Amino acid sequence: MKEVAAVAVIDARGTVTGWSEGARRLTGHRAGEVVGRPATHLLAADVPGELLASGGGPVALRHRDGRRIELPLTACPLTGADGRPAGYVLTAGSAGAALADHAFQQASMSMSVFDLRQRYLRVYDAACHVMGVPEETLLGRHYPDTVEDAEHSRGFLAHLRQVAETGRPVRYESFTGAPALNREHAWSIEMWPLRDDSGAPTAVALAAFDSSEQYWARRRLALLNEAATGIGTTLDVVRTAEELIGVLVPQYADFASVDLLDWVLGADEPPMIPEGGVELRRVAHGSTRPGNPGAALRLGETDVYQPTSPPARALREGRAVLSQAGEPEFVQWLDERNARSPKGRPFRQGAHSMIAVPLRARGTTLGVAVCVRMAHAEDYGPDDAVFAEELASRAAVCIDNARRFTRERSTALALQHSLLPRGLPGQAAVEVAHRYLPCGSVAGIGGDWFDVIPLSGGRVGLVVGDVVGHGIQSSATMGRLRTAVRTLADVDLAPDELLTHLDDLVTHLAADDSGEEVAELGATCLYAIYDPVSRRFCAAAAGHPAPALILPGEAAEFVPMTAGPPLGVGGLPFEATDRELPEGSVIALYTDGLIEDRDRDLDGTTEELRRALTAPAHSLEALADDVLKAVLPDQPGDDVALLLVRTRALGADRVATWDVPPDPAQVAVFRQAATGQLTAWGLAEAAFVTELVVSELVTNAIRYGEPPIQLRLIRDRALICEVSDASSTSPHLRRAHAYDEGGRGLLLVAQLTQRWGSRQTVAGKTIWAEQPLPEG
Repeated sequence: MKEVAAVAVIDARGTVTGWSEGARRLTGHRAGEVVGRPATHLLAADVPGELLASGGGPVALRHRDGRRIELPLTACPLTGADGRPAGYVLTAGSAGAALADHAFQQASMSMSVFDLRQRYLRVYDAACHVMGVPEETLLGRHYPDTVEDAEHSRGFLAHLRQVAETGRPVRYESFTGAPALNREHAWSIEMWPLRDDSGAPTAVALAAFDSSEQYWARRRLALLNEAATGIGTTLDVVRTAEELIGVLVPQYADFASVDLLDWVLGADEPPMIPEGGVELRRVAHGSTRPGNPGAALRLGETDVYQPTSPPARALREGRAVLSQAGEPEFVQWLDERNARSPKGRPFRQGAHSMIAVPLRARGTTLGVAVCVRMAHAEDYGPDDAVFAEELASRAAVCIDNARRFTRERSTALALQHSLLPRGLPGQAAVEVAHRYLPCGSVAGIGGDWFDVIPLSGGRVGLVVGDVVGHGIQSSATMGRLRTAVRTLADVDLAPDELLTHLDDLVTHLAADDSGEEVAELGATCLYAIYDPVSRRFCAAAAGHPAPALILPGEAAEFVPMTAGPPLGVGGLPFEATDRELPEGSVIALYTDGLIEDRDRDLDGTTEELRRALTAPAHSLEALADDVLKAVLPDQPGDDVALLLVRTRALGADRVATWDVPPDPAQVAVFRQAATGQLTAWGLAEAAFVTELVVSELVTNAIRYGEPPIQLRLIRDRALICEVSDASSTSPHLRRAHAYDEGGRGLLLVAQLTQRWGSRQTVAGKTIWAEQPLPEG
């Protein structure tokens, strides 16, 4: 039903002179029953005498049916022609309408009403508070005249016009400040048309809800999500700190810094946080100003924070510490910054709030992050402290992961470097160039290794291998295998036999290591022997890539050979490949990191390696560099070991060989023959010891060995005497008793020569002894 205003007119004497239809509906009294009678007859209770003079108030009326009606009454005074009071116009609304008006007036959200030309009609209390002016100042004024000309104001006006023109409600969100508020707020705004009885729009009402808390909560959650993906993308401590700064500035702070304790950047164990001043090193900082002119420290510099400063307190107390402008701690901290860097003072003006939060991970304090606000109008509060601690906790775990990785990588690299050959031993069989590149991936240092081992008879052993996995465990396993290979090579085992023994060793190591699968401690290896006298090259592989061979004047080719199973599989044989090489041949041994990568085609990289080895180079060292440059990507995903050797040959002028008949009487003949050969070589000074060695070794071969017997002298970096026979029984040293007639020969050989030993051959064995060449 259409609502009609209840209006009554009374004269100066209090007599009712006018009565509206709305008054009849409200009270039940018809006009004829009321007009001309005192208005007091309608009251159900007395009213204050000043009610009419004060403009109205609550009254209680008696309905025609006897009910009591309580409602607000508005009194508007009337003036006669003579200027004297002539009465009042009384207006009474329904209780529901009065409550609605009170509800809008006392609402916590900002509510206003505009006409269709965007002029203020009503401005309720909350809206007046936001605008900072009373309602009377705004009523009738055009909205653009009451606000600044800014993007959010233009957007607000556009939405008002849209509702007025279309008659459809609008809901949107805005982030802006307000004239009476000293900080920016988020608003959820709803506008809707007000219509008359015919349905035509007559005004636009709006309600604006301050959703700042929800907005900042969403922003903090978004920052945490951003931190989850943006912090810790690398295992580098400094880079991780820089990523934290990137999350904080400018969304959360105008300036932010990360300072770490020195031990975090080194290999020391974490010390206790001192009670006094704390020395921290600046590793990252950022600012909304280009060039970061407000930073008091340069990157890499240290500073001692006093015990009362927010950063020192945060470290000591293990929680976020807030500090605002005007507080003694904030003033002292800012004064210290200005004293340390006076040039940055102008860029610190306006700083009004800071928060220092410790970086803690796994119960260990790593450093502190400091955030400062200048352009951000809002001070840091308790919610910011909770957010800062959560963000710092996530960042600290990433920093600690990077620290642990760096420490383990440094340890593994130091261990590996201590196990790899620092300087290859002297030998004349081959010229050597080698390269080792540890990988820089997050997987860590691998277990690649190489070695060059001098063997008896002027021969040389060549080794390259790769332990499965990365890290300290792989480096340690590599060291054990390298030692084992050297030990087995010293026994002069053939390549296939050596790998068989090495395979057994890896199987035992895996069985002893906490029950892990054998394959997890597996390895690949290639072992080769080159003899400069016969120019024979013999190699065997255990799951390792075949070596490349570059014969003089020819293109590189890969040696056809059976790869064999990796070490640690057990139960499968290894096959050796043997071939004769011309002098000056180049052999390339390498680990799979040189040619294998998840992003590269194996056939393509193998061909690149073949072409790189074929390309001319002025030296073996230059060839090694050229190969790595041509084959490797910018960031290899695995360790790389490369061993290049160029073969040499010992000509007939440096080797003398005699067949020895199994007759003891012939020993003296071969002593003289050896002496004559030494004289021809200009080594007469070595004749005495050589005669004794030849005599002893030939005598033993005749007495205890089997024919055929052969004596060989080799002039290399040392003078080598070898005696071979068909027996596989190896001699051994023993201590002769006082009255024994024999048993002292090998002891004398061991005492007079640099080293001696025996090796098994296809036809039997060879006993050898080496002595240094005379100086000059």
